[in-house]
Amino acid sequence: YQSLDEKAKLRYDARKSETPAFVKWINKVYKKMLGSKPIQEEHEIILDHNYDGIKELDNSLPPWWLYGFYATIIFGAIYLLRYHVFNGETQFDELETEYAEAKIAIEEYKKTAKDLVDFNTVELLTDASDLNNGKKIFEVNCVVCHKADGGGGIGPNLTDPYWILGGGIKNVFKTISEGGRDGKGMISWKSTLKPSEMAQVASYLLQFEGTTPAEPKAAEGDIWVDPDAESSSEVNEVSADSLKVE
Repeated sequence: YQSLDEKAKLRYDARKSETPAFVKWINKVYKKMLGSKPIQEEHEIILDHNYDGIKELDNSLPPWWLYGFYATIIFGAIYLLRYHVFNGETQFDELETEYAEAKIAIEEYKKTAKDLVDFNTVELLTDASDLNNGKKIFEVNCVVCHKADGGGGIGPNLTDPYWILGGGIKNVFKTISEGGRDGKGMISWKSTLKPSEMAQVASYLLQFEGTTPAEPKAAEGDIWVDPDAESSSEVNEVSADSLKVE
């Protein structure tokens, strides 16, 4: 700066004192948003009265505040129409939808993660591929004690309705997994077979019930009745009785 001549210094000072265009734009927008009048025009909005020499200006509300207020009115009107007139999906509806979607996702995941099953969640398998796999497992591991036709030998007869530890897919799965009676029952297979394999063989061997083996072993245990099927039949009986005309 010291090396500049007087004209150069004047040009430098003038340029330095100029406000950048961006700053000017910011100031312009800011003033518009406030909506205030310049000092030179304040006489137009001075109220007639004063308080101890203090005069009051009749300024309008800032545009930003007005626009925000208008926006809330528009939002409220849309909200009212959508949720109280046209029955739009509320937060409770969205929650129920998410629960339903999550349930579907869980069921889809279970299809690809069959080894997550246990005796509380196992279901009877009816797919041909599952039953074929169950048959192979049965022929390799179970025929020695139960025979190929399920008639029983060392192990109990699988063709009659009698069960020592309970019938049905859940009880049979648990027996295969945890083993039979202490000291004389079947060993536990949970360290040898995967949960999905135990579900397959349990579903397969349940098909023996009602068949006629060549040399059936005498019945052991008690007749097992599915409690779900029993309660369902009771409901049907009550429904039928209610339809009778006296």
